[in-house]
Amino acid sequence: MPQQIHPMTDTERWIVSSAVKERYGREVVIQDVDTEIRLYIDDRELTLCPGFYWNERGCHFVLSKTGDSRYRSMFFYRIRDRFATGREEYDDIGDCVTTLLKMQADEEAKRLVETPASGNS
Repeated sequence: MPQQIHPMTDTERWIVSSAVKERYGREVVIQDVDTEIRLYIDDRELTLCPGFYWNERGCHFVLSKTGDSRYRSMFFYRIRDRFATGREEYDDIGDCVTTLLKMQADEEAKRLVETPASGNS
């Protein structure tokens, strides 16, 4: 029987939107989405999980709730260009979103350094 995962709460939304606003210095539209996730590595079926999605500076972000106080996140530029935080799951949504935004900021900085060099051949 599929696991029942409770929807995101107003508190979870506030934590994520506050972190995103702090990162970008303004309000960013955060959408409620459903994500399909294999909760355990040996699961054959995907589980529908509530999540948040936002897009900023050409980057897409997905943060999913996989259980009570359990979260996963990733960001991507193109579908083949995906990044995770290096941690399978978080038990605190604040840690999850903060780590996600920090890793994306590091990747963005790296890309900005690499871009000018490729155009000066």
